[in-house]
Amino acid sequence: MARPRAVARIIEHPEPAEVSLQQVLEALADPVRLSVVCQMAAADEDKSCGTFEAAVSTSTLTHHFNVLREAGLVRQYYVGTMKLNALRAEEMEGRFPGLLASVVAADTSTRVKV
Repeated sequence: MARPRAVARIIEHPEPAEVSLQQVLEALADPVRLSVVCQMAAADEDKSCGTFEAAVSTSTLTHHFNVLREAGLVRQYYVGTMKLNALRAEEMEGRFPGLLASVVAADTSTRVKV
C-alpha cells in the first residue's frame, strides 16, 4: 500500500484591514504576548517558537502565539517541521501607523529603568 502524500500545513492569517485596533491592543495588553512581540522586534531574523524567553508552559505559549496571529501581529510558517514566527511590523505600520513602534519603545524603556 502506498504511503499517503504529506498535506501542506497552511496557517490562516488575517488581512490587516480585517484586524481592529481593539484586537491589537487586547493582544498587546498581556505581558507574555508583549514580551514575545518585543523579542521579535529586537531579533534580526524570524524565530522558532522554542527560542522565546517566556515563563509559561509550551501549550500556554502556543495559545499566546495564536492570539498574536489572529490579531495580525505575527505571521507563522513552517520550514520542515519547525514553525517560525515573523513580526508583521510593516503591515501593522500600514494599518495603525506608529502603534507597534510606540508600544515596543515604551515597553523597552520601562524594562531598562532601574
